[in-house]
Parts: sequence; structure tokens; C-alpha cells
Amino acid sequence: MPSSSRMNGKVSVVTGAGSGIGRAAALLLAEEGARLILIDRDTQFVEGVRAEIEAAGGEALAFTVDISVPGQYRDALEQAVSRYGRIDTLFANAGILGVVGPIESIEDDEFDATLLNNVKGTFTSVKYAIPYLKANEKGSIVLTSSLSGTRVFSQKGFSAYSTSKASIAAFGQMAAFELGPSNIRVNIVAPGTIETNISGSGDIEPEAEDMDTKPVEYPDGTVPLPEGSGKPEQVAKLVAFLSSDDSEHISGAVVHIDGAESLFVG
Repeated sequence: MPSSSRMNGKVSVVTGAGSGIGRAAALLLAEEGARLILIDRDTQFVEGVRAEIEAAGGEALAFTVDISVPGQYRDALEQAVSRYGRIDTLFANAGILGVVGPIESIEDDEFDATLLNNVKGTFTSVKYAIPYLKANEKGSIVLTSSLSGTRVFSQKGFSAYSTSKASIAAFGQMAAFELGPSNIRVNIVAPGTIETNISGSGDIEPEAEDMDTKPVEYPDGTVPLPEGSGKPEQVAKLVAFLSSDDSEHISGAVVHIDGAESLFVG
């Protein structure tokens, strides 16, 4: 049984749903009543999330999709809508860490691959969902950016990743402006240090060990809150709020969820 009913009747797409923030968001959206369209390039992971949702009494469809290949994603949405009849929300979360290193040592194709997966992949995720959202005359889109590239610029070697995440934030705000008249809201979550697998196929956020920062005496580490690094489930709660009608007048926002980490790391 869902813990609340605010997503009842809604169909939600989650990309990068196989692990980390994507998995946590999918499970919470399902718990709150949504039917899920799960997108991930790892079959084992995404099918595992589908099984978890169904075991808890929810409904979900799972698709193995590489979002850098637009046709795969478009076909998955078509199949899902033929089953569920609609799409109400999208959490465009999939991405990769990509190449890390000094700018002068990064190969052109490595830089291109990071932007292809993160920026073009997000564009693709939004583009092909828009017609279904417009058909409902209402919708919510949430994108995953990062603290890296929006508030934090002290990570050595992260030029490709940070550029991609800054681009996602800008794209999200442009999309919010463009889609507003269609009653489609677009918001951006920008997590800080989150306990998740940055080398996996789902959501990708820089971890503490990747942060080239100077230690501080207080608080212990870089996150002021006593709990330290955030958890995927905490980001999922923000995603669920922005996906629901509880946030009906919020659009174009970049919401940093970092436990005030960016006050110490800049």
C-alpha cells in the first residue's frame, strides 16, 4: 500500500532507475502510488528495481535503454504508453561520471562522450516525453544536475563532468520557460556528496573521495550536518515533491541538496 496518495493515477518515467538516486526515486514514487516506467542501460539492475516495486504491490515496466541512443528511449516510451496510456512525470536522472583528468590530457572523444551521455541524454529524455505530457495538459519534469558545476568548482580534473552538469541546469531553466505555457513544470535537483555508486550505470554524483578539498576543523569533513554525506533516499524525497502537485507553483528552480556542503567547498 502506498504511504501517501499524492502520486495516485500518475505514470512516472525514471531514467537511470537501476541504482542510486534513480532507484530510490523510483521506489518512493511507486510507494506514493505512481506506476513506473523504469529506464536503465543495465538489465539486471533495472529488472531488480521492477521486481522490488511489484513485490511491494506496485506497478512498473522495465526497459534496457542507453539514453545516448535516442531511438531506444523513444521506442521504450511508445511501448510503455501503449500499456499505461499516459505519462505524467519524468525524472531525467541517467548520466555518467565520464573522463576525469587535466584539460590538456583529455581526448576529444572522451569529452564528447561525457556531454553526449549527460547533456544530449537529458535533452533526449525530455524531448521525447514532451508530447505525452502535453497530451495531459499538465506535467512535471525533474532533471539531475550537481553541486559540481553549479556551486563547486574545486574538483581537479572534473571539467567535462562539471560542464555537463552546468549545461543540464541551464537547459532545465530554458525548458521551464518554454514549457510553462503548456502547464509543464521543469525543475533541477543538484545533489552534493551522496552515498551512491558513481561508476554504475544509474545516477552519477561526485563522492567525497573525488572531492579535492582542504579539510576543515569544524564540521568534521565538508558537510555541516551531523549525518555527513547525503543518501539517495533524501534526494528521492525532493524528487517526489517536485514531481507531485505539492510543488504546483515551482518551476525553473535549481534546488541544491547538499547539507550546506557548498558553504565550505567552493
